[in-house]
Amino acid sequence: MKDETTGQEDAVQDAEACAEALESLDRISLDDVAFDDSSVDVQDEPEIEAQPDDQDTGDVEPAEDEADHEDTESEADDQPGSDTSEETILLDNLPAEDSLTRELPGLGSAPAVDETIAMGDIPLPSVPSAREAEVRHRKMSPKRRNLMVAGVVAVALVAGGAGYAAWNGYQQEQAAAVAANAHTMMSVQIGVHAAGLDCSTGSKIPVQVSGQDSDGSSVSETLYVDEHGRGIKLLPGDYTLSIAASPIAADGTIYTVPTTKTQVTVKSDGQDLSAQATFKFKVPSADTVTDDQIDAAAKYAEEGGASSAAAAKVLQQAATARRDAAVNAVSAQKAQASRDADARHKATDLYQLDIPVEWYGKVATWQNGSTLCIYLGDDANTPLVTLVAVREGESFTPDEGDTVLGAANLGNGYTVYASGPVYPYVVPQTINGRTQDPVSTYPMDTAIELVELTTGNRYTYSQIKNDLVGKDGKADGATKLETDYLAQILLPSIKAQD
Repeated sequence: MKDETTGQEDAVQDAEACAEALESLDRISLDDVAFDDSSVDVQDEPEIEAQPDDQDTGDVEPAEDEADHEDTESEADDQPGSDTSEETILLDNLPAEDSLTRELPGLGSAPAVDETIAMGDIPLPSVPSAREAEVRHRKMSPKRRNLMVAGVVAVALVAGGAGYAAWNGYQQEQAAAVAANAHTMMSVQIGVHAAGLDCSTGSKIPVQVSGQDSDGSSVSETLYVDEHGRGIKLLPGDYTLSIAASPIAADGTIYTVPTTKTQVTVKSDGQDLSAQATFKFKVPSADTVTDDQIDAAAKYAEEGGASSAAAAKVLQQAATARRDAAVNAVSAQKAQASRDADARHKATDLYQLDIPVEWYGKVATWQNGSTLCIYLGDDANTPLVTLVAVREGESFTPDEGDTVLGAANLGNGYTVYASGPVYPYVVPQTINGRTQDPVSTYPMDTAIELVELTTGNRYTYSQIKNDLVGKDGKADGATKLETDYLAQILLPSIKAQD
């Protein structure tokens, strides 16, 4: 019987401890939790148990009451089963003030135990007052108290551990994404300017790439881009870009290779690097393209710039043919220029000269000793200028109607004088019907050509007539135009005969 009574007391104490733990959860936070139990000194427990009798009777239950309660329970155990049921109180018969719910501060209405009520064989403990809870807390063994605190902390740690696990999982996902990107090829675009290049019919541009990717591996390879700068794929990293050789356009155009080298950093897919890496290709004169340039362009076209080796060979042949045609054209031009120079070159027994390029093909000459006349087309009666060599110390008088337009000292005791009509003055006067001894009258097309030749096409007939000469009959302005021009294009070429 004593063992059974002792078991019931333990059950009562356990139920009270649970109720106290529930109420304590409403008052504590994680910041208040401590495992060292610094707020209560275990050594103070004997002093609490030995407090004098003058304390409030509500603080500690008298020993006699406990003894009476134990006796009562013992007597109840000795009663028959029918008597025991009379002491069981039904929940439905409780008065309102004995309800199982009461108002807790700050929590509104919440279930709580007011007094010990027999529920089956387990009595329900009454909720202790604040003073009783404090006393019980002090009486509670350190082991039980630490277990309760450890339980609260364990709940908090479980919740915190779940949050940490979620955050750690997110961090791992992000790290995995970064690691995956570090091993993913990224498409990038660079800037390219190459006039006339269409990589769908010509070859692509070979780009030399060197540097280090995000794994720390060295990179050195040739990649190809089209005329828009697209086609490069790289792992994230830092690289140097340069042009390896010229592409070949469909018509055989070879470009001057830019010597620019640019540093770029690849970070993401679809990255536009044209602001940092732009390459401009110039088109040189086709006749200056070398075999080495064509061979280098063809090599890269075959290795990846063209759709096939056969296509690369066709482009190489086009480049060679274009270069050869240009070289031949230049050679022909030089040969013609040489022939023209021979035709323009004139010589007398005392001096030699070159007909001005602007006059070549439009004039002809006649020669008599040291006198040379340059005239318009096939009309020997329309001279532009007549050249006469005069020994130093002798005087020179031009023909009637002519004006001295300039002179060149040969340095061998002779001076060559240039004379002729002042056509910028004579022609407008003739067309206007004036009679100031014009050499002759001219058709309009002849008048225009004479004015253009003697002024080097710097002025038109209308400008000469209306603006430069005017209608005052003076020839000074027109004469200066012609003498200045002859001094520039004809007189410098007059040299003494070898």
